[in-house]
Amino acid sequence: MLVSINIRNYTLVESLEIEFSRGTTAITGETGAGKSLVLDALGMALGDRADSGTIRHGKERAEITASFDISAIEDAKLWMESHDFDIDEICILRRIYTSEGRSKGYINGQPCTMQQLQQLGDMLADIHSQHEHQSLLRKETHRKLVDEYASAGDLAIQVDEHFREWHKVEKKLSELMNRSDELLARKDLLSFQVNELKQLDLDPSVLKKLETEQQTLANAEQILQDSHSLLAICDQTEGFNIRDGLKRALAILTGLKHKPEALVSAEELLQSGLIQVEEATREIEHHVDRFEANPERLQLVEDQLSVIFQLARKHRVNPDQLVDTFETLGTELSSLLGGSDNIESLQQQLAELGSTYERAANKLSSARNKAATTMALEINEQLHRLSMEGADLLIQLTPVNNGEYRSSGLEEIEFLLATNPGQPHKMLAKIASGGELSRVSLAIQVVAASHSKIPTLVFDEVDVGIGGSTADIVGQLLKQLGERGQVISVTHQPQVAAHAHHHYRASKVIGDNSAESLMSALDHQQRIEELARMLGGAKVTDQTLLHASELLSLAST
Repeated sequence: MLVSINIRNYTLVESLEIEFSRGTTAITGETGAGKSLVLDALGMALGDRADSGTIRHGKERAEITASFDISAIEDAKLWMESHDFDIDEICILRRIYTSEGRSKGYINGQPCTMQQLQQLGDMLADIHSQHEHQSLLRKETHRKLVDEYASAGDLAIQVDEHFREWHKVEKKLSELMNRSDELLARKDLLSFQVNELKQLDLDPSVLKKLETEQQTLANAEQILQDSHSLLAICDQTEGFNIRDGLKRALAILTGLKHKPEALVSAEELLQSGLIQVEEATREIEHHVDRFEANPERLQLVEDQLSVIFQLARKHRVNPDQLVDTFETLGTELSSLLGGSDNIESLQQQLAELGSTYERAANKLSSARNKAATTMALEINEQLHRLSMEGADLLIQLTPVNNGEYRSSGLEEIEFLLATNPGQPHKMLAKIASGGELSRVSLAIQVVAASHSKIPTLVFDEVDVGIGGSTADIVGQLLKQLGERGQVISVTHQPQVAAHAHHHYRASKVIGDNSAESLMSALDHQQRIEELARMLGGAKVTDQTLLHASELLSLAST
């Protein structure tokens, strides 16, 4: 439950701390005194969107700290543990935002995101505003209320997630079906291109080898002629050749006696040179014996190179990039022929996802149908208590068209109301007056709150538009809710405030250059005086005080 809230520099508040207890707490005060700002500040601590306009004039930032006792809230403790936040019996939510638009959140002193504040806040407090009867006119609200009553919120989320997965595949399949002719033409083209490149048997070294071989074959005659010339120079020319010359030089050096060191070195170099010339001669002879011009092979090599260069121009790449092009085209062709995105595979995926969706949606439908009946009975019971004895609320579940999938499930949910016996049930927007809609909204909120796991329920002027004995019934209902947990109610109705276990009064102090809202806890006598003010207006008489005392006494019995 909410233990305390500390507010600094928020609207009309400079510094305010309020402590709360179990049971029902009423907050009253004159219009404009700041009754609702406490609840608005609590919303900030729970992650609501910050408005820099709510920062107190002349201040740079607002700060709200809300402390909750979570010792009995297992969901909150499990959530904090899963998100690595420190866990204690008291959970402190802190929100700071500045006039420049910067906002920070903290959970037990550890920084957190606004989404995390909202997620944890949803487990700690449930705020019902005075404007909820407006949202009650929307079918989306009806569906949400039934799901919450049925404790099917998680199941509804699963249905939505299954629908999104199914819809994603369905959209992809639809696009493929619409492009089937285009894809077939693309597949045929890719098959031709891949086969064309495959016949080349390309690998990164083939092009270089072919180019080298072509250059050799194209110059075969000149290479052979020059090879013979080399042989002649090295060994075969009569009279003088390199080998004979080296032998003669070595013979001269060998015959010398007492050779200087330089000639000894020269002799060694010439001997090495002779060996290398003889090896070179053997290599040239071996080459000449094996080498021959081959016009047929030359033509074949040039034809292969021509095809390679033609395909490179066709695909607008360099010849040495054709291998990568072949792999790219092959990958695309494989995806069209049998990848996860082909029509047959997507159809199978769609059928499987559809079955998964239907199982979850049917389970949700069953929970909704069961909940709708009992929820309508409870709401009608509350309507009768709120002086709408002849009214009958019906929760209608209309199945969607056969085979149609929706993210919200397999049915539409709508609240229909007959205000008098014998009248047909109609949409709330068409049949309920403002006062009737307020009471319908209140009845629904009371029923929804009575089935809520959230320990702190906050009602912001939900009793607007009612009075008299009906207001007394509202006070009784809120008191009953408070006895099972904690209820905080901002109210203008003295009958409602009289039934509260605790009572705070909001007031506004006007200074020369500023105004400030204050919040005071009332004792028994102060409660009588405040109820008298609410009953009698600006002038409180002894009779009004007596009436207020009697009202408080009756509410306490």
